[in-house]
Amino acid sequence: MLLARMNPQVQPENSGADAGPEQPLRARKTAELLVVKERNGVQCLLAPRDGDAQPRETWGKKIDFLLSVVGFAVDLANVWRFPYLCYKNGGGAFLIPYTLFLIIAGMPLFYMELALGQYNREGAATVWKICPFFKGVGYAVILIALYVGFYYNVIIAWSLYYLFSSFTLNLPWTDCGHTWNSPNCTDPKLLNGSVLGNHTKYSKYKFTPAAEFYEVLDLHPPVFIHDSHGLLTCLWSIVVIKFSNTSPVWIDAATQIFFSLGAGFGVLIAFASYNKFDNNCYRDALLTSSINCITSFVSGFAIFSILGYMAHEHKVNIEDVATEGAGLVFILYPEAISTLSGSTFWAVVFFIMLLALGLDSSMGGMEAIITGLADDFQVLKRHRKLFTFGVTFGTFLLALFCITKGGIYVLTLLDTFAAGTSILFAVLMEAIGVSWFYGVDRFSNDIQQMMGFRPGLYWRLCWKFVSPAFLLFVVVVSIINFKPLTYDDYIFPPWANWVGWGIALSSMVLVPIYVIYKFLSTQGSLWERLAYGITPENEHHLVAQRDVRQFQLQHWLAI
Repeated sequence: MLLARMNPQVQPENSGADAGPEQPLRARKTAELLVVKERNGVQCLLAPRDGDAQPRETWGKKIDFLLSVVGFAVDLANVWRFPYLCYKNGGGAFLIPYTLFLIIAGMPLFYMELALGQYNREGAATVWKICPFFKGVGYAVILIALYVGFYYNVIIAWSLYYLFSSFTLNLPWTDCGHTWNSPNCTDPKLLNGSVLGNHTKYSKYKFTPAAEFYEVLDLHPPVFIHDSHGLLTCLWSIVVIKFSNTSPVWIDAATQIFFSLGAGFGVLIAFASYNKFDNNCYRDALLTSSINCITSFVSGFAIFSILGYMAHEHKVNIEDVATEGAGLVFILYPEAISTLSGSTFWAVVFFIMLLALGLDSSMGGMEAIITGLADDFQVLKRHRKLFTFGVTFGTFLLALFCITKGGIYVLTLLDTFAAGTSILFAVLMEAIGVSWFYGVDRFSNDIQQMMGFRPGLYWRLCWKFVSPAFLLFVVVVSIINFKPLTYDDYIFPPWANWVGWGIALSSMVLVPIYVIYKFLSTQGSLWERLAYGITPENEHHLVAQRDVRQFQLQHWLAI
């Protein structure tokens, strides 16, 4: 059936029984003609009947969507952080809190973002037509994704640099016979039993070839930038490709499961917005989040086997070689690979894997930015290709700060603050906006319209109570337990930490700033401004009738 949803002051020209669906309306530009259909037992609005509106693109095949989501979720953190956290927090015992948080927070938030994007078919900003006051959350996650794009490409460039360096019979980090080696370079075979456990530095004045390759070839600050053009080339190639004191165990588990799944960056919303309306995003959420966690487990087995092998080779304890981050994948792992038969082949395979992990995640972040802003600003949508080039080229230019002398400090600063507490805060606001202001019951009806069944009580309780409580807990603890930033033995000066918090706050303040802006720019009384801000845009006509469900107790108690 066709329904003319009008501005309250606008009426059809003729309202007789013989009026047809094609009859012109007075003030046509203010009228919104919508298709209403009974779908899965719930009356729903399907699409605007606007001659200027274009249908949204959809994925060509279901596998395209699944692989894109898996590619984004499975990133470098699965390889270089999860295994270390397992070791640090008791090995297999760490899997208990990790699995618990996956069930009570990770999967529910993952499911919520997929359903939110698929039903509304909008990017991270415009999806908040369901609650206009919360549109600042969308802008916040877009800015966070942009920050991550500044430095994440640098890590991909490192992988590309190592990959190109692997195409040789003798891997350059195997021995000390190179012009770039310092007098402190020493063959690791001669240093058994003297590991200090700091990036395979075997004494205060001796380094392995792998550590020197990492430090000398512009991947570490104590050197000059004589070879930065190599990393510059790698970064540019990425642009071209894109254009075409609570328990630390529980805190570590909570943050790892959250950052590993990738909820809150706007990527899942953007990807899901291109799904067909009746796609089973519930099954997709369970499948992709499970694949992500299984990948972490498999990665843990592989990394621990390498750590055990290196500890055995050098006759030291495993804690002397266990590390996380770049030191693991760019020093320790290459050194272990260099001792294998056919080391060149395995090095090429390993760095191709790192490159693939990084590119998938980086492209997902760029899609969140591009879709989020293009959906909000029509001028960007009309010039999407040019806008895409502008975003990728801009991140390329800003990434150059991370490959200069001392650039590793910039990268560490961004990695710590750009998507730390700020992304947790953004998703906390997202969960509150959907579950409390929009309403879990209404969100469940949306899902029923798409898939024919309502989410179970477990999911509704997680969305409304458990997940927000979990996020609030992690946000508060991450602030309370903050420690001044360090890199190896270097302690960042106090001003650097303030700069970092400035970066974090720059995205978080967008949430209250937009609330204030929306409240002041909306016409009407105080009551009407508040009502328009928390009522979905397609129900604004009800505000004139003073029928606002958010002002009723039943709305807040509904599950």
